[in-house]
Amino acid sequence: MSEALARILDAAAHGRFPPPDGSTTVVRQPNARDAGVLAFTAHSVVFTDEDPAWVRETLAATAGDALAATMNPGFLGALMARTGRHMNTIDLLTVAPALPGTPDLELREIRDPEHPRVARAMKFRDEVRVWGTEGGVLILGRGVAGRWETAIEVAEEARGRRLGERLARAARQLVPDTVVWAQQSPGNARSVRTFQAAGYRPVGSEALLVAGQGLSPGSGRARRVRPDPNEGPSVTGRGETAGRPQRKTPVWPSE
Repeated sequence: MSEALARILDAAAHGRFPPPDGSTTVVRQPNARDAGVLAFTAHSVVFTDEDPAWVRETLAATAGDALAATMNPGFLGALMARTGRHMNTIDLLTVAPALPGTPDLELREIRDPEHPRVARAMKFRDEVRVWGTEGGVLILGRGVAGRWETAIEVAEEARGRRLGERLARAARQLVPDTVVWAQQSPGNARSVRTFQAAGYRPVGSEALLVAGQGLSPGSGRARRVRPDPNEGPSVTGRGETAGRPQRKTPVWPSE
């Protein structure tokens, strides 16, 4: 599988972006799972195993602003039809450097692979680890092109205590790498503010195309959840998503 996307992401995480020349780079998928589009400032990256000539012809035929063509619904719809994949939304892609020290939260790791939070996360990420705390959940795992991604969830009754920000910051201390990524829906302003307050900076936008049934992994956003009476006392809320996969309730972080 191609490592081209991993190199592009690593460079962007360290402030080295593709040239803002209005062009589109087409690279192979890093693996069978991950396909989609990244948009940086005046430069896009399409990662797909489809014919690059088809990608460029379809972009050229897409109406509207050429700089935004890769995120145009017309192009994304054509790409989904061509690949037989689906997507949920276009996310804001953010990244933060790892931090030293230990989280200021009492976190309990959820190790059971059959646990619904762990099982859902493993559909979209590798090397998944999940922690619970009173009112929240933190997920770490390897997502697109092997990058380390975080996802957080905050119970509705735990809002107003900046728990989402503390969970997002904890991910920076727990990640076994130099950086950690997170996605947020641009319209979810609370989630965007939560991650920015925790030190995550925007680098571009991302549309992930998911094969098969189910929802896409998306966004590093915090999710408003109701307590689950079947869970342990330190965890209230669902498990996968501040980084999305299956959304069954609205996603709102704590402030």
